[in-house]
Amino acid sequence: MAEDVKPTRKNLMEIEDRIDLSERGHDTLEQKRDGLIMEFMDILDQAQDVRDQLEADYETAQTKINKARAMEGDVAVRGAAAALKEHPEITTQSKNIMGVVVPQIESSKVKKNLDERGYGVLGSSARIDEAADAYEELIESIILAAEVETAMKKMLEEIETTKRRVNALEFKLLPELNENKEYIEQKLEEQEREEIFRLKKIKAKKEEEEKAEEREAAAEAEAAALEAGVAESDD
Repeated sequence: MAEDVKPTRKNLMEIEDRIDLSERGHDTLEQKRDGLIMEFMDILDQAQDVRDQLEADYETAQTKINKARAMEGDVAVRGAAAALKEHPEITTQSKNIMGVVVPQIESSKVKKNLDERGYGVLGSSARIDEAADAYEELIESIILAAEVETAMKKMLEEIETTKRRVNALEFKLLPELNENKEYIEQKLEEQEREEIFRLKKIKAKKEEEEKAEEREAAAEAEAAALEAGVAESDD
């Protein structure tokens, strides 16, 4: 509360410095918030494209695997899947977007040539190959979706954190500091008026005392002159 602040010029200067610092911090955070929102909107558009692609790849993969099962049988499909020896490898790195660290997921050994799938060219059919191709595409879409969705989540969290800081400065700290500043300025003005009034009273009292001394001196001089006149007349 403003009443808890001592109304001194030192405190006034400190509060003015804090207001200046808080205003500059508020402007910086607003710029960061706006920049984050723009980056988030770009990622959101990308996420929508990735989701659409993921759904399309899933539908294609399901269609291909169902066709392979119908034409080749579950045993042949499961046998081809079990023959896989090299599984996809996932590595994660990070990148910085407006001060927010987001993951960058890289994959390898997802898409394979026919001779890399383990079941052999002669041990499969075109339907199984097409299903394998479709699922490799689906895995890559899943990896990309995971990267984009995680980045979007982290960006959204940072936007919310930045918004809370902006609001705290704008609606709490700065109003309190300005209230304290106004309170101190008002008290200092009152003190200044009281001091001026006190000095005027002192000055008026001093002038009255000087006038009284002058009147007393004049009376004494007049009395002395009268005494001198009486003495001369006696002579």
